[in-house]
Amino acid sequence: MKKSENLMETLTGLCKRRGFIFPSSEVYGGINGFWDYGPLGAELKKTIKEAWWKNMVQDRDDIVGIDSSIVMHPRVWEASGHVDSFTDPMVDCKECKSRYRADKLQEYREELGKKGKAEGCPSCGGELTEARKFNLMFKTFVGPVESEASVAYLRPETCQSIFVNFKQVQTVSRKKVPFGIAQMGKSFRNEVTPRNFIFRSREFEQMEMEFFCQQKDEDQWLDYWKQSRFDWYVEMGVKKEKLRLRQQTPDELAHYAKAAFDVEYEFPFGWQELEGIANRGNYDLQQHSKASGKDLSYFDDEAKEHYMPVVIEPSAGVDRTLLTLLVDAYDEETMENGEERSVLRFHPRVAPVQVGVFPLSKKLAEPARKLAADLRKHFRAFYDDAGAIGRRYRRQDEIGTPYCVTFDFASQEDSCATVRERDSMKQERVSLEGLVEYLRGRFE
Repeated sequence: MKKSENLMETLTGLCKRRGFIFPSSEVYGGINGFWDYGPLGAELKKTIKEAWWKNMVQDRDDIVGIDSSIVMHPRVWEASGHVDSFTDPMVDCKECKSRYRADKLQEYREELGKKGKAEGCPSCGGELTEARKFNLMFKTFVGPVESEASVAYLRPETCQSIFVNFKQVQTVSRKKVPFGIAQMGKSFRNEVTPRNFIFRSREFEQMEMEFFCQQKDEDQWLDYWKQSRFDWYVEMGVKKEKLRLRQQTPDELAHYAKAAFDVEYEFPFGWQELEGIANRGNYDLQQHSKASGKDLSYFDDEAKEHYMPVVIEPSAGVDRTLLTLLVDAYDEETMENGEERSVLRFHPRVAPVQVGVFPLSKKLAEPARKLAADLRKHFRAFYDDAGAIGRRYRRQDEIGTPYCVTFDFASQEDSCATVRERDSMKQERVSLEGLVEYLRGRFE
């Protein structure tokens, strides 16, 4: 199958046209690095989060979940090192005043080279300033007075609240090491240069889990989680040949990490990180215990001793996962009649609409709507009676609906409907009574 030469531009247009993702505040010209999810995007996002939560929390007995506040005590970020060192190197162009991450200049130049633009500074070729550190945290104020005493930050990651709540969660859940604490939620980073659609933005959602274990078992659990998380993307329908596990080099590792692996996907703009699986040691618990003066150690009933557990952290992004599903699913093809069609080949489990329901004629609207209402009890179903049946099929192909069900005049006589499969476009007559089981068997 062929694909557009500039796939990212094509996908961005499709997402806006079909209601997946819009530029935020577009009526006012937009705001760089922020995106709004439309009806289909919100549904796809919700499906991703539910799949992750089920896999990581609901299907296991050794992981529990929390949902913490976005704004935390500022000392949390001092203890974690974010206030002093959560920075990117930034440079300015002296001519056009554009700003860039100094460590990403080569990537910008390569991208411009592919587009046939000149070498030099990414925008105009002007001279760059010396690199300086730029803190990525969004600063705000708590209370009516804006002063240094009321400074707070929007969280740049969700994991720190897991660490500061470790002792409370362990106590109330009565979990014994090894066990994990999971959380999904919004995070904020004031990126110097947001880019590649929703891949790098300033407001995003994370899916993180901190797995607490004994030091003697850390390598075993790191191996387990890096493979488990790789397999999850395959189960979500991502092509295995477009995924890889890459170990971070020593110079890439965060200062607290003993080892780390990235699940990477081959985007149109190159291999990029989808999720990081890191051995964070016990750095975070030690830091917060020291800074707060509170004992965050774990007491082992059997060994009768206190110790700080080691943490294995799988950290994924909802938005990056969604972008991966879009890129991986998008396809274009020429049909037998010469017509071009674009299609999102989502796995049926993740498709924002799983079943489209059409009356062949608006005269059949009443029984077709009833059929849609019945299917909606089992699947994400969408009713559509606008336009020719072929046009309705194309709309559903483009948003990734795996099956369409057409209620025609014969349906009133034989109690059957025509089911059309997205990828092959083959059609089959199925009894209305057995339709739910027919579809369910194909969604497994």
